[in-house]
Amino acid sequence: MTISFDTTQILIGGRWRAAGNGETIDVINPSTGEEVCKIGRGSAQDIDDAVAAAEAALNGEWGKMSATERGRVLSNISVKIKENEDELAALESLDVGKPLKQARTDATAMARYLEFYGGSADKVMGHTIPYADGYTVYTLREPHGVTAHIVPWNYPMQIAGRCIGGALAMGNTCVLKPSEDACLSLLLFARIAEEAGLPKGVLNVVPGYGAEAGAALTAHTGVQHISFTGSVGVGKMVQKAAGENIVPVTLELGGKSPQIVFDDADIEAALPFLMGGGIHNAGQTCSAGTRIVAQRGIYEKLIAAMTERYEALEVGPASDDLDVGPLVSEKQKNTVNDYIKYGVDDGLTVAAEGYLTANCPEKGSYVKPTLFRDVPYQHKLAQEEIFGPVQVVIPFDTEDEAIKIANGTEYGLVTGVWTKDGGRQMRMAKAVKAGQIFINNFGAGGGVELPFGGIGKSGFGREKGFEALYGFSVLKTVATNHG
Repeated sequence: MTISFDTTQILIGGRWRAAGNGETIDVINPSTGEEVCKIGRGSAQDIDDAVAAAEAALNGEWGKMSATERGRVLSNISVKIKENEDELAALESLDVGKPLKQARTDATAMARYLEFYGGSADKVMGHTIPYADGYTVYTLREPHGVTAHIVPWNYPMQIAGRCIGGALAMGNTCVLKPSEDACLSLLLFARIAEEAGLPKGVLNVVPGYGAEAGAALTAHTGVQHISFTGSVGVGKMVQKAAGENIVPVTLELGGKSPQIVFDDADIEAALPFLMGGGIHNAGQTCSAGTRIVAQRGIYEKLIAAMTERYEALEVGPASDDLDVGPLVSEKQKNTVNDYIKYGVDDGLTVAAEGYLTANCPEKGSYVKPTLFRDVPYQHKLAQEEIFGPVQVVIPFDTEDEAIKIANGTEYGLVTGVWTKDGGRQMRMAKAVKAGQIFINNFGAGGGVELPFGGIGKSGFGREKGFEALYGFSVLKTVATNHG
């Protein structure tokens, strides 16, 4: 595709310019392994400039806007995103490697985030508190100030939409550091936001490496809140940086999400979710349902049904719009293949694989979707986040055993439970440790309205839904003694 803008420019204070050091980063198409363009390599100085611009915007027009006016700006951005969905989706597909139909879903979701938060901006209310005689006490919700947003490569549009939308709705200003591996759609998004009327300096976008631009942003003393989605290792560094400046942080650090299938489950209803939870975006999803925990009475029937579907999975270039595209990079491909090899070498049984189509370029980052069966729940492949199209099936006998397996990792992000038994549904929802529990579904179609976040090494804090607005604001209590 032909890109309609200069991808090497960064956005600071309403001005598009080259990175201060003049350096760039190559953008590689994971479908072909070829370079398609370059992006700016933001530096610590660029981050300084971006934070200063965000502070100025906070004290300027944006800071003086009413919540209703802010909401209208966000709603306008949503409309503009919808008008540019095709180009946004094409860029994300090119950059990340996901099939076009999946990238279009992401563009639609981003528009929905801005629409939701546009409508929510003037609906965050304070409270009056009964207190001593002669006092009137009430609470206010106010913005933190300058917020930092570090967005990963797997869902740039969706994750930026949910955190930028919530932060702006509450009146914050933003410095966005997208991943160096995938940020083209967000560079276009920033241009769309400008066209929709977002004042200069409210959103600043500085691509670059995590160790350079990312580290400078999280350590910056002008930042009052950090939102980070990514790996546990980097999340620890972000939390330490936030601790140095005593600022709040929202961390979403991934998971190893189980889908628990009981004997009485409707397999036909469950199959699209069981499959999609593992292979959507080539398995590069924090909440991917990669652990299938199946009761023995239904186990073989489920394996047979999943095997049939796995063997029909087509893998090919993003532009072919098949079931699975390439992984985001050669590095990620090698990581996932290493996990698969480890499982095979360790004696695990491969139940089924998808296949690479003839159109897959040799230099593309392709991996066959792989289903392992009879995997011990403490095995490495059942414990570690692979971030690729690899699922394991784990047998269980009793409800208590299912709970033990579901809770038997360091993560706690999302869980699916498949059963027709109403009592069991309630027991499992209470017993399983995760931020989201889905009963007879998984993922709830994106769930813009549904608070999202984890426990344990999946992180803390909540994004999505109305709950996120509380995280992007500070509660102030006002107590007036009027006698």
